[in-house]
Amino acid sequence: MATKKLQLVGAHEIRRMLGEISRQRVYQLTSRRDFPAPIAELAMSNVWLAADVETWIAERPSRADRS
Repeated sequence: MATKKLQLVGAHEIRRMLGEISRQRVYQLTSRRDFPAPIAELAMSNVWLAADVETWIAERPSRADRS
C-alpha cells in the first residue's frame, strides 16, 4: 500500500502562488472567510493543503477579484 504525502504550503509559498504579493496581502487573504482553513497552526505560522489553496485560486475569476 503506497502512502501519499501531503503537500503543504505556508505564507511564503502562497505569496509565490499569487505572484509575489506582499506578506500583508497574504495575511489579509488568508484571514478571509472564503479562504481555506489551515490544516495546522504552528508556532511560526499556519500551513494549508496546497490543493485547497490551488482550488481557491482557480475559483477566482480574475486577479482583480483577489484584491
